[in-house]
Amino acid sequence: MPPHHSSSFESAVPENPDSSYVFSEQVGHLLRKAYQRHMAIFQQNVGDSQLTAVQFVTLCAVRDHGPSSLTELVKATAVDQATIRGIVERLKARELITLEPDPQDRRKVIVGLSEAGDRLVQQTVPCAGKITELTLSNLNPAERVAVLFLLRKMIDDPQD
Repeated sequence: MPPHHSSSFESAVPENPDSSYVFSEQVGHLLRKAYQRHMAIFQQNVGDSQLTAVQFVTLCAVRDHGPSSLTELVKATAVDQATIRGIVERLKARELITLEPDPQDRRKVIVGLSEAGDRLVQQTVPCAGKITELTLSNLNPAERVAVLFLLRKMIDDPQD
């Protein structure tokens, strides 16, 4: 048997790692797991198997705010500019949105909701309510209020 040579990884790992840090109990890990569960529930219950959660949010943002620039959609949805461009392209390909040049700045595009997009939002909203209910199903009413309050508090910028 050849002698065991320690790799650089093994030598970088302390003999007694700090057992007080358990990654599976960290907020980022728990938020990611909760988000993954929510996304699975969304896909199983959305009704339109081609519609993703972020596409639905984008359609809702246009419905709620009216025709919007990509910059306005980035702010409304918390989706980065590159991602929102891809979402808009996919929604346009499905004819769920309209794209028009901005009358004030023809380099900008204004995203509107098509009739088909409006119908899809109307059909999906009841499913979205069920998705929220299923996501929160392990929580009692007080816990639901608390978790939503705490999530909003976590995302608030103390600088504002």
